[in-house]
Amino acid sequence: MAGTSGGHDFFDSDRGLEDETFAREDGLLHSCNSHSVMNDDLIFMEPSASGSAENLEPFTGMTFQSLDDARDFYYEYAKRTGFTIRTNRIRHSLKNTAIIGRDFVCSREGFRAAKHTLRKDRVLPPRPITREGCKAMIRLAARDGDKWLVTKFVREHNHKLMTNSKFPGELPIVNILSEEEKDKKIQDLNDELQRERERSASFQQQLHLILKDLEEHAEFMSTRVEDIVYGMKEIELDDV
Repeated sequence: MAGTSGGHDFFDSDRGLEDETFAREDGLLHSCNSHSVMNDDLIFMEPSASGSAENLEPFTGMTFQSLDDARDFYYEYAKRTGFTIRTNRIRHSLKNTAIIGRDFVCSREGFRAAKHTLRKDRVLPPRPITREGCKAMIRLAARDGDKWLVTKFVREHNHKLMTNSKFPGELPIVNILSEEEKDKKIQDLNDELQRERERSASFQQQLHLILKDLEEHAEFMSTRVEDIVYGMKEIELDDV
């Protein structure tokens, strides 16, 4: 079952969270140590004068101009704190498949599937455990078109955080794709897959027609052989 909220569609599993977020949003925003500016019913959270944007921590009610801004902010926060992140969950609108929600989690979220560690045919030893069920994450939801709101933030980790000397090197910015570019690549791959499926279906249909023609030709040749054999027998009887 699905519902509609704010012009977007949500699955029932997300409905309770979204409703609760709307109900508490005003109180949460006013309780944050930040300056709130009202603009077309959307509240933009700006760092307070006493705080530094570089040291700002995510909080529920924080808004961003784009999903890329939110991802970059959480990436920088993770790098300062000592962990790495990845995308865990994407929510799409039921109306037009547009992305309306995204979760970024600690890379140690979840657990490795047992099939990867308990394989009987394993030749090499399993890789070191990198997933420990960490719950640290940030949840973002689309608001008023292109704006993105933090609806959930979990700070605590269940593992030791990395020091700067152990933190993976930052990739060149040219190699980092934006979320829109990633979505476009995924859509392009889906389109290519659909074309390949259609091409495969066309080949299967042609193969079916060829096999049918061969079957009909084989039946025709079998009938011809029977006619020839019957004719030869009649000739032999006439000679006798």
